[in-house]
Amino acid sequence: METVHNFINGQIAESSTERFGAVFNPATGEQTRKVVLSKAEEVEAAVAAAHAAFPAWKKTPPLRRARVMFKFKALLEANQDKLARLISNEHGKVYSDAVGELTRGLEVVEFACGIPHLQKGESSANVGSGVDSHSIMQPLGVCAGITPFNFPAMVPMWMFPIALATGNSFVLKPSEKDPSLGLMLAELLKEAGLPDGVFNVVNGDKEAVDVLLTDPRVQAVSFVGSTPIAEYIYSTASAHGKRCQALGGAKNHCILMPDADLEMASGAIMGAGFGAAGERCMALSVVVAVGDETADKLLASLSESINKMRVGPGIVDGPENDMGPVISAQHRDKIVGYIDAGVEQGAKLVVDGRGCQVEGHDNGYFVGPTLFDDVTPDMTIYQDEIFGPVLSLVRVPDYQTALELINRHEYGNGSAIFTRDGETARQFSEDVLAGMVGVNVPIPVPMAFHSFGGWKRSIFGPLNVHGNDGVRFYTRMKTVTTRWPASVRLETHDSHFTMPTMG
Repeated sequence: METVHNFINGQIAESSTERFGAVFNPATGEQTRKVVLSKAEEVEAAVAAAHAAFPAWKKTPPLRRARVMFKFKALLEANQDKLARLISNEHGKVYSDAVGELTRGLEVVEFACGIPHLQKGESSANVGSGVDSHSIMQPLGVCAGITPFNFPAMVPMWMFPIALATGNSFVLKPSEKDPSLGLMLAELLKEAGLPDGVFNVVNGDKEAVDVLLTDPRVQAVSFVGSTPIAEYIYSTASAHGKRCQALGGAKNHCILMPDADLEMASGAIMGAGFGAAGERCMALSVVVAVGDETADKLLASLSESINKMRVGPGIVDGPENDMGPVISAQHRDKIVGYIDAGVEQGAKLVVDGRGCQVEGHDNGYFVGPTLFDDVTPDMTIYQDEIFGPVLSLVRVPDYQTALELINRHEYGNGSAIFTRDGETARQFSEDVLAGMVGVNVPIPVPMAFHSFGGWKRSIFGPLNVHGNDGVRFYTRMKTVTTRWPASVRLETHDSHFTMPTMG
């Protein structure tokens, strides 16, 4: 059986570990690979390679670093089909969703291509008599990224393109559930001209993570995952003097106002609630309907649409499925447990996704789209991030009650409102306690040149990912104040007749 190893100092590095994780095809339940769970000393070797490569990469002109990103972008585009199929086979999401994930990651690479402009710093002349000041945005050193299973391409590319473009070296620790893509990204970066050691991949579990959190050579840690782990990552990394951005869980709500375009809203809610089998930190999991009439109309529309959904493997011959399997048998059982709890606690189960069977894939990890009505804030399905295809409908009498409901929740990642009224939308955008807001947009994920991040217990650390926050996170500012003594100016200069270049 194929083994997924590490990538250290520009080459595949076989591990001497005796511990391995199983990698499955979620659509079939078949083990397709095994992944090494690295020893501490193997993670230290990756950090050492990144540490040794940093000084030369730091001194590489930003224009040359940007050229590597341009070549990497072209290679991602040329290998899109291969990468998307790998994502679908290891994660389970449908092929078009895997392509969409790559596209959103590619946008961050494109953003990083502009690093000569983004890393310019500031300048002020004559801050005092004969005194000038300027700032320099310098790289940190070795940076680490610890990424989740649900976006094996996009989330790493939220991190390392900006880190590399600003002059840092990087160690990626991908999820052990779908680790193969990380190695392919490393090989494409090498093909793009990235020097050996600047980008490394180590596979593993908590033992590997703890090395990255405590090794003094690691200067910054980026993480995306559940809130309890994000809090652990942030507190441990911070205690060891590292910068940290740790993005945690979410329970994203939308308000459906009586004046909303119901057809548009229903279609948007379907995609946001059940796309990628709900395994998104920006998945829409709670609809807060204002008024019973609004709720009843939405319920009828959603029920009809859900019954038409095609659930099956991510890659098929013929019409594509709408939703694939979830990542593992354990996660499937956890989602089913939440559905059981919803029924036991009194929510009305309108569409039941338990026991979903796909012909020819009896051992796949499938959970069908699930819809609850009459959900209340005291229920587990309302409070917890389920991370599965379970949509809850909460009924409220008015807008203010809906807003207060959202703002009381411990998470504040994303939130949305569906309305035709500009004043209501504007007020919601200003008052809702969430980091990303959509107006008639159910998944308000910012473009790469803006920053992604939530509020409250959805994030730990002051800086978000990508956009200007990403550049600030991977650099530190140095301010230089200069005064020059009077000097004798040269009277003659050599002549040069060729075009000067900075490459």
